Amino acid sequence: MCSLLSFQSLHLLVSLLFSLLFLTSADLGTASSYGPPYLPTACHGADQGQFPPDDLFAAAGDAIWDNGASCGRQYLVRCLSSATPGACIAGQRVQVTIVDHATTLNSMPSKNSTTLVLANRAFANIAKLSAACINIEFTQV
Repeated sequence: MCSLLSFQSLHLLVSLLFSLLFLTSADLGTASSYGPPYLPTACHGADQGQFPPDDLFAAAGDAIWDNGASCGRQYLVRCLSSATPGACIAGQRVQVTIVDHATTLNSMPSKNSTTLVLANRAFANIAKLSAACINIEFTQV
């Protein structure tokens, strides 16, 4: 019985550690939205082929731009809260591809200096477009 108890305790401990690892792998930040024109971009200039077919893309803020190394990276993003009441769409996540640098956009974002600037379609998947800025959880995938 002692070894069974130890095995169960070890199993519980391992499960708990995996849960904590998953929970701590996400980063926190902010996001705003932007609309067209989307070209040219800092990543691939005027190449229309850089955009994913579902139009779920984003521009990287300075915190994650990494001198352009973020181009093509994908992030899973979830809205946590906003100053705009009821802005977040509960339980929704969106996966976006980085195609631009937030400081060189051709259209004005709804708010400057955010971690991510999501294309309108991507933003609308997780929050109401009426929110200028949202607090997010994001994970590179």
